[in-house]
Amino acid sequence: MLCAPPQTLRPSRPLLPPPRCSGSAQPSPSSAGNIRRQVLQPEGRAKLDPRSDRDFYAFPRFVKHVDDGFLATLTDLYRERLRPESDVLDLMSSWVSHLPPEMRFRRVVGHGLNAQELAKNPRLDYFFVSDLNREQRLELDSASLDAVLCTVSVQYLQSPEKVFAEIYRVLKPGGVCIMSFSNRMFYEKAIGAWREGSAYSRVQLVTQYFQCVEGFTQPEVVRRLPPSDAGGKSGSSPLEALMRLFGQANSDPFYAVISYRNFKPM
Repeated sequence: MLCAPPQTLRPSRPLLPPPRCSGSAQPSPSSAGNIRRQVLQPEGRAKLDPRSDRDFYAFPRFVKHVDDGFLATLTDLYRERLRPESDVLDLMSSWVSHLPPEMRFRRVVGHGLNAQELAKNPRLDYFFVSDLNREQRLELDSASLDAVLCTVSVQYLQSPEKVFAEIYRVLKPGGVCIMSFSNRMFYEKAIGAWREGSAYSRVQLVTQYFQCVEGFTQPEVVRRLPPSDAGGKSGSSPLEALMRLFGQANSDPFYAVISYRNFKPM
């Protein structure tokens, strides 16, 4: 989910050549989205666990971090917003990408923390490992991707402004970025602004991450909430209410914030 110091690009399947990288060349200032302002204060970036992310994620976790309802909603959203034969980056990924099984893409690049998890992901054509909290630059060409996806991981970014500027840089004009999340997290690894926030404030936080980078379209918000959270009648027991309080509800709320580089294609 999170990511570790840069490592050599390792193919998960030897079907396609590795992505063209810009090597030692640095992007020009105009190639990345200009950061208009900083969203987070220093205390908002802090984590309870000071250990490096590489140490925390040293061992693979072959688990799904949200429930099947969340994942079905996410796959349906990808089905609506992604185009076949496009170039996709699954940012802060793991052993499954939740892409629609019937859709074929020109390439799917994976990025994450744990190489063992990424190597097990059948949708990745290749992947690389790096720690976005230490180095925000993505070793990918500018304007080379049609979509950047990030699933239940945005809460761990300590320099989101720089990461979103890099996302802008690697997207093609009209390319889409989809950030999805729920109320689950590794509490000790989530940033302070996320830990201390509400569902509403977290949506607003991700919205501001897009808005702080010049060139992204006005973010769209997609919500799919359990009936009790959406204002419907709840027959839940006190135990179920307590489980929801600690992010252990039977049905995980779904949130996604979506934006495009420069314009939204028709």
